[in-house]
Amino acid sequence: MIKITLKDGSILEVEQGATVLDVAKKLSEGLARVATCASVNGEVKDLRYELKEDCELIIHTFDSDLEGKKAYWHTTSHILAQALKRINPNIKLAIGPAIDEGFYYDFDVEKHFTDEDKEMLEEEMRKIIKEDLPIERFTLPKDEAIKLMKEKNETYKVELIEDLPEGEEISFYKQGEFTDLCAGPHLMSTGKVKAIKLLNSAGAYWRGDEKNKMLQRIYAISFPKASELEEHLVKLEEAKERDHKKIGKDLDLFMTHELVGSGLPMYLPKGATIRRILERYIQDKEVKMGYNHVYTPSLANVALYKTSGHWMHYKDDMFPVMKMGEEEIVLRPMNCPHHMLVYKNKMRSYRDLPIRIGELAHDFRYEDSGSVSGLERVREMCQNDAHLFVRPDQIKEEFKKVVDLILSVYEDFGFKDYTFRLSLRDKNDKEKYFDDDEMWEKAEAELREILVESGLDFYEAEGEAAFYGPKLDVQIKTALGHDITVSTCQLDFLLPERFELEFVGEDGKKHRPVVIHRAILGTFDRFMAFLIEETKGAFPTWLAPVQVKILPIADVHVEYAKKVMEKLQEKDIRVELDDRNEKIGYKIREAQLEKVPYMLVLGDKEVEANAVGIRTRKDGDIGQKPVDEFVKMIVEEVEKRSK
Repeated sequence: MIKITLKDGSILEVEQGATVLDVAKKLSEGLARVATCASVNGEVKDLRYELKEDCELIIHTFDSDLEGKKAYWHTTSHILAQALKRINPNIKLAIGPAIDEGFYYDFDVEKHFTDEDKEMLEEEMRKIIKEDLPIERFTLPKDEAIKLMKEKNETYKVELIEDLPEGEEISFYKQGEFTDLCAGPHLMSTGKVKAIKLLNSAGAYWRGDEKNKMLQRIYAISFPKASELEEHLVKLEEAKERDHKKIGKDLDLFMTHELVGSGLPMYLPKGATIRRILERYIQDKEVKMGYNHVYTPSLANVALYKTSGHWMHYKDDMFPVMKMGEEEIVLRPMNCPHHMLVYKNKMRSYRDLPIRIGELAHDFRYEDSGSVSGLERVREMCQNDAHLFVRPDQIKEEFKKVVDLILSVYEDFGFKDYTFRLSLRDKNDKEKYFDDDEMWEKAEAELREILVESGLDFYEAEGEAAFYGPKLDVQIKTALGHDITVSTCQLDFLLPERFELEFVGEDGKKHRPVVIHRAILGTFDRFMAFLIEETKGAFPTWLAPVQVKILPIADVHVEYAKKVMEKLQEKDIRVELDDRNEKIGYKIREAQLEKVPYMLVLGDKEVEANAVGIRTRKDGDIGQKPVDEFVKMIVEEVEKRSK
């Protein structure tokens, strides 16, 4: 007998050689029916996996976690591939992984799939599901694996196998007449899959390399219940309505162009207005809290990043080195090394600390062209960055001030659905994290203590720390239900050591400061993408690029409209005048499509009463007000940053 430690800490004894599915059945028949895979000592395995020794076991289901969903979706990707081969045996298969929301399969075929082809493909997938084919796993030595795939004329699979290390176990999964190279895990049979939907198709370079052949990719999703699929499709429609790339184009906020390059968006006047407001907003808040802002170059010598340690950990994500005579220069991926040198520019006293250095800094990271997306994932970004240089006895107070600033900003924007995450290192990952156990234990304990004393509800996440230290991440739930990081605050004992930073203490001796890295809005680019999707482009009045649109009914009312416009501009209200020779209904519809908060309709009655007819994008016509009264009303709304 062997002992199985379950997730709740209880112990279960089973016979050696029992499968994970056997354990699930022993726990309950209900669990066995919905189980998709399991984690055995942290490694994800099939339900068919045989247990040979004492271990820790977590059984996953579709509803329990992402691992459970991915096993379900991975199986459905094989059903998709099998259907592709049945419809067109000449198709060559590439890869078909599960992703965070469904799965895709890449394949090589001359003819592009049409909507009719997709309907036929879905129908074939349903047939395979109805056949309830058992799914079997087997392994082969490398030479036999290559031979099998060559016999099936699967050239992409052959290439993948050839790149595997010698001696590595090469596994395959078979269902009916179909066999695919795969590490798993998979369900026990095709009949376990229920509701399916092919979503969309796209081009994808083999192995993500632009030099390789362009393949076709089909994205899809599956669920255990038809009702869950319907709910998901409704969410996808909602996502389309909130897509910041589409809204950004419709509202003239930003653009991209192939002559500029992938991941390099350009802000148009209205988008630039929003960004300027955000920049001034956060800088003003920081100035009131004692921050001093600097400008530092977007370039630096490679030696700077070798000193900081970033070169070892981030060079693959940086743009190539530019050789300038004897110098090797790179575009910077982050700002902290520059700020270390700003601090080190002169000797500091304990009385000078804390020193808070902020910057709206441009950074560059070489993202794959296939992964860049609108403002959300870019190659050049502007960060709301700052570094606080503090004495050890000031850590708690300064960290709490950062948290207070985060909460104040979230109050201004109306953010409510967020959680605090303590991001720790993975102790076993010596590549990703700086190897100094003592430093890590000290930093993690310090940060945990701060969070506990602050009374913040938080959870811990191993493997999410920065390479130099633990951090507090604020995870916000978006309108589409995604969990994203916006603000972050990091504790760093390493970089002060590497840059030999010092301050003269009260005892006259030299001491090492501690650095707190923090970003409140994160990058302005990603923050704007988030705001666009949260508001669907209907920004609150204080943030809207055009706050008021003045709509004279006829040419005779234009002169009065200009006077109203001047009064608003005197109060720094962003206003536009639509004096085109168009019907008023047309002007109103256009202003609504532009999502302008206020529309002022001006006709004979308004001119006579020195008033404005007010329409809002939310409530429509709300009646007439004297001009001065409306000006006062909107100024107060902007000053209060009303939601």
